[in-house]
Amino acid sequence: MDKETVLHVNGDREALPVFSPALRAVAQVISYLLHPLFIPIIVTFLTVQALPEYFVNFKQASLRFAYDTLYFRVIMISVLFPLLTVMLAKALRFIDSIYLHSQQDRIIPYVASIVYYFWAFYSFKRQGVAPAFFNAFFLGVFLAVIISFISNIFVKISMHTTGWGGVIGFLLALMFGMHMNVTIALVITVFVAALVATARMVLSAHSSADVYAGLLVGIFSQLLAYAVIG
Repeated sequence: MDKETVLHVNGDREALPVFSPALRAVAQVISYLLHPLFIPIIVTFLTVQALPEYFVNFKQASLRFAYDTLYFRVIMISVLFPLLTVMLAKALRFIDSIYLHSQQDRIIPYVASIVYYFWAFYSFKRQGVAPAFFNAFFLGVFLAVIISFISNIFVKISMHTTGWGGVIGFLLALMFGMHMNVTIALVITVFVAALVATARMVLSAHSSADVYAGLLVGIFSQLLAYAVIG
């Protein structure tokens, strides 16, 4: 099997196998479907469905269907605004690719995401109707983006595994902080995180250390956020 190298977090280069085109295509689909942009709306939807009693005020503010204003708000902040930022940066030639392969290309999206997620956290917190653990989730995302942005100066940690590590951290916070039984959800999320990590390595997008670093940043950020305001 052929090999190619990726830059390791400590500056060394790690040789990774080059997989078949079919396997790489599957890995690419997984990377798209489980992209970190979609994580906040996935977490919001599943949390609302599992714990509707914490989101009564949002249901009362619905317009066409239950919780529609909440879903629209999260989609705008976590999907549409970041996508528009990347598209605009590409159109103005501030970045080379919308896929953000290089550390330099990630600078503008990171800075924009820091603003977006702080706005999300601050607006939910100030509104005063979202449960504390939901506010903590967005604070955790904000912290994870800041840590990733600072780390990006030196290494290119995986945004995909940072996102799914954040979901693991969020579930751990619910389990140990609120004594909720989220065992099944946690097991499924760990499996998904492992699947995403494998896909990123199959695509040679990251070294193994980049992937593990992303998971640790995501988990740590959520646990820290919950410790602060959860």
